[in-house]
Amino acid sequence: MALLNASNIRSQAAQSLQLIAFEGQSSSDVLAQVEFENPSDTSLFKAIVLGACRYFQRLEALSHLLLRKKFKPKDQDLLCLLIIGLYQLEYSRVPDHAAISETVNACRLLKKDWATKLLNGVLRNYLRQKNSLNQKLDNDWETKFSFPEWLINRIKPHYKGQVEQILEQSNQQAPMSLRVNLMKTTREQFCATLDEVGLGYQQHPLVDSAVVLEQAVPVQSIPGFTDGLCSVQDVAAQLAAQLLAPTQGQLVLDACAAPGGKTASLLEFTHNNLSIDAVDIDPQRCYRIQENMERLELSAEIHAEDALAFMQGKQEHYDAILLDVPCSATGVIRRHPDIKLLRRDDDIEELVAIQQQLLAAAWQALKPGGKLLYATCSILFDENSHQIDTFIKQESNVNLMDLPAQLNEISHSQPGCQILPGTQSMDGFYYALLEKQA
Repeated sequence: MALLNASNIRSQAAQSLQLIAFEGQSSSDVLAQVEFENPSDTSLFKAIVLGACRYFQRLEALSHLLLRKKFKPKDQDLLCLLIIGLYQLEYSRVPDHAAISETVNACRLLKKDWATKLLNGVLRNYLRQKNSLNQKLDNDWETKFSFPEWLINRIKPHYKGQVEQILEQSNQQAPMSLRVNLMKTTREQFCATLDEVGLGYQQHPLVDSAVVLEQAVPVQSIPGFTDGLCSVQDVAAQLAAQLLAPTQGQLVLDACAAPGGKTASLLEFTHNNLSIDAVDIDPQRCYRIQENMERLELSAEIHAEDALAFMQGKQEHYDAILLDVPCSATGVIRRHPDIKLLRRDDDIEELVAIQQQLLAAAWQALKPGGKLLYATCSILFDENSHQIDTFIKQESNVNLMDLPAQLNEISHSQPGCQILPGTQSMDGFYYALLEKQA
């Protein structure tokens, strides 16, 4: 990978945003292909691209208000560059004059010198009309919160009085949360090492292993990270091990396991005393599971296979199953703002069907008396409580197990527990714990 210099930040950001917004590539794939000579320039580049994704609907609408006529399809890179310029003027700490001059200079790097005066004029015009333009955008929820209309319409019926809060929280920057490896240290001992290096934090009240940092930092600067004393994992995701609560020596399946955070937390929960199958369809992502296991000195059987096919050969085989199904990921938009650009309304029905198939196969693979934890990082009713409600009605041997009272207090659904984005610093997550009656 060729390292870029700082002059390429905006032009490369425009090209990357074009791949995400108009060609459907994920931000993680796109951003992984770009690196600058100076690490701080790489950080700025990523912040610009992800920020533009976060506010894309609003900024695209703003560009339409400012332009006399839309750019041609062959000039989508210029539209993305304009959106990046507007993002910097509205949301970043880059001084206005620098944001405008760097955006204009990027036109030349995109080999579109003809657009320099146009972008310069449009960005300066925005600064002059800023208040009235923003007021106009605030009159519509889609542009006020920069959310696709279809997604707002799916949220509205089930969260009356909370929709604005959900949208606002989904646009916030998510905190960096750590899972302390209680096999190797205690949370108190680990926090003492954070004190020594001056990293601010809070111990989370819901999960014994969870610490929320006051500010995100590179993992290399976290004491003990390379030695396996902690891992980066959202607090809501850490709940999985605590809720499934496998006992030592059990045979456990983690279906759809990559990148392995929940596999590792299940093993840490039982002091690496589980026989665990970690299954994921993507061989590359399975490699990530293996890397996590090696850093944390944990043991798991990793299978690069389709989870559905894998489970169909395991009739009444497992004592416990973590079924973290593929979902809309609408609960983690604050971490992955490109979801607002990549996900489509049509995707939801397809995902619901896949979830139903996986749930049925997992139930067959579970021993009588065993426990299954159904999990998503979604906030959509169809993928969560409706999915479980339907399953309970269809199966005669399901016992819906009680969740801890602390979770029920913050839940926004029945059955199961729906955590909304930002609740106690957590991502949006859904859990339902099911027992297979003998």
